[in-house]
Amino acid sequence: MKQNNLLMRTVLVAALLGAAVSLLAEGGGPAAAPKPAADKAAPGSGDASQVEEAKIPGLTIPRAKGGFLGLVVTETNNFKLSFYDENKKPLPVDVARANLRWPVHYSTFDERTVLTPTDDGLALTSNKFVRPPFTFRLFMTLVVDGSDQPPESYVIDYHQ
Repeated sequence: MKQNNLLMRTVLVAALLGAAVSLLAEGGGPAAAPKPAADKAAPGSGDASQVEEAKIPGLTIPRAKGGFLGLVVTETNNFKLSFYDENKKPLPVDVARANLRWPVHYSTFDERTVLTPTDDGLALTSNKFVRPPFTFRLFMTLVVDGSDQPPESYVIDYHQ
């Protein structure tokens, strides 16, 4: 009786696999399921629910005074901080520099670096090599020279 149950299970599994293989061969499987078309609104249509949101590379940080920051560790293991408006369009840098500090596992002291504007003025970057792993708490201060306003400060759980 136990052999009968085993034989029936084997036959059932073979039949199911055969049906799945024939379905995939006909193009009716899950890989061939129709995908919904991405509706994009015309730029002047005004339907905000259908407009595709812009993507900021790296970690997206909302700014206190509006807009966004994009923070990423580049291919050369340096920090790069980009500035964006409310619609996530790139903006020129509006600060003189950014001071970054993060704890590391290989030293009792935190690593620190200063980000300065790039030649094109669209980002801040550093020359400091950032050692992996890229999982740490980052303390960032944006500084405007000659301003009586307090600097913007952020505490970020960075992971890449």
